[in-house]
Amino acid sequence: MSVHRTVLLKEAIEGILPKEKAIVGKQVIVDATFGGGGHSLEIFQRYPGIKIIALDQDKGVFQKAKDKFKGLNCDISFVNENFKNLDKVLKNENIRQVDGIIFDLGLSSDQLENSGRGFSFMKDEPLLMTMKENPLPEEITAKEVVNTWAELSLANIIYGYGEERQARRIAKAIVEFRKKQEIKTTFDLVKIIEQAIPAKFRKGRIHYATKTFQAIRIAVNDELGALSEGLREGFKFLKVGGRMSVISFHSLEDRIVKRFYAGVGGSGKSGKEKKVANIITKKPITASIEEIKNNRRGRSAKLRILEKIA
Repeated sequence: MSVHRTVLLKEAIEGILPKEKAIVGKQVIVDATFGGGGHSLEIFQRYPGIKIIALDQDKGVFQKAKDKFKGLNCDISFVNENFKNLDKVLKNENIRQVDGIIFDLGLSSDQLENSGRGFSFMKDEPLLMTMKENPLPEEITAKEVVNTWAELSLANIIYGYGEERQARRIAKAIVEFRKKQEIKTTFDLVKIIEQAIPAKFRKGRIHYATKTFQAIRIAVNDELGALSEGLREGFKFLKVGGRMSVISFHSLEDRIVKRFYAGVGGSGKSGKEKKVANIITKKPITASIEEIKNNRRGRSAKLRILEKIA
């Protein structure tokens, strides 16, 4: 069983609840990506009595984490929902404004290694890659993507979302393979990728299947579209003086966050945006050498913090 370590935990929480803002009382914080519950647990341990709205698409994570909160003075609402629907969640909770929002966009170690849904190329599992534990029949899965999408579409997502230079070779190999048999498991896909990529590109710092798996996962869950919506809806509910912390692990995610912050911070591309927020982190906060030694996931983590001013 893997132990998930939350990256930039201290920095993200102090980003939305700096000492001067951490007033004891009924402040409301949204943990938009509950995962293993690391952020929520740390907030309760620091600030008893606070209210947290915890969201996650994977219903199972709440059950696994419940015991961690026993004996704590905590008021937490678990909501099985995508953070792109943050507005709907807060309205259902009768909350008009929140004091802070945390987005941690990385997959938890538990999701990667123990979900059984095909996120990891290191285990032979069904090709689902859905954040939801039990996807509905009409919802897209990785199996549908690799077996039915056109070669050009596959090449575009593998290159666009995975930044994989061998995208065309891999897309072509996927299409050729599925003419003979259905692609059913993660190991089927790994085998296809291995055969498609020239030998000299198979030896590197990261596994040769990493970028393709990442790209398909992003496409299946519409992660970039959901992030844009989540940032926009979350900002609407932030009270003046409220803060947002976003930890990203992918350059495309970080670009979306940076662009959104620039827009509300009055420095967007057009230069005409009204300044309604201060960007607290002019440059993203990254993990220390010590944290990266203890948690390799921290290598690509970037934390950006924003404060609403109007």
